[in-house]
Amino acid sequence: MAKDSSKKSIQDKTFAGVGNLIKLLPTGTVFLFQFLNPVFTNNGHCHTVNKYLSGFLIGICGFSCAFSCFTDSYIGSDGITHYGIATVKGLWPSTNAGSVDLSNYKLQFGDFVHALFSVIVFAVLSLLDSNTVECFYPSFESNEKVLLMVLPPVIGAISGTLFMLFPNKRHGIGYPSSSGSSSEES
Repeated sequence: MAKDSSKKSIQDKTFAGVGNLIKLLPTGTVFLFQFLNPVFTNNGHCHTVNKYLSGFLIGICGFSCAFSCFTDSYIGSDGITHYGIATVKGLWPSTNAGSVDLSNYKLQFGDFVHALFSVIVFAVLSLLDSNTVECFYPSFESNEKVLLMVLPPVIGAISGTLFMLFPNKRHGIGYPSSSGSSSEES
């Protein structure tokens, strides 16, 4: 399939569109969760279908938090920002890389640390949300509610420390390219 270098491929347009939706992950994911969770949990008054819908929402949002840690971007020889997924060999898909060495974008240990702790932070925020608590474990005792107040700051402090030790060098979907400023057209 021949394509003009001045036009974006369908894949690039799709990634750019997704990037606009999740520009500040996991902020976009948390916003989506906060928006849909009251609907899916019926404001904490769950029936069986609500539990499945809410569980599905938590799973999809958790996957989104983890997946975003493995995406990166580069500016190809055509001057367009291209997105891909980090692999052990480099960035995939590697269309139109031109003179860009995609092996510089290999998976690193820090990517897995970021993914794990992004999911943990999201899990704490989502599973300790008042609607989720009322839906999945409504018999939470009042003395157990202290856990709801203490756990988020503790997890936040641990995660913040680990994020400082393993800084994120990825410029994934929705972030500026690691090769310089984006020359993406709207």
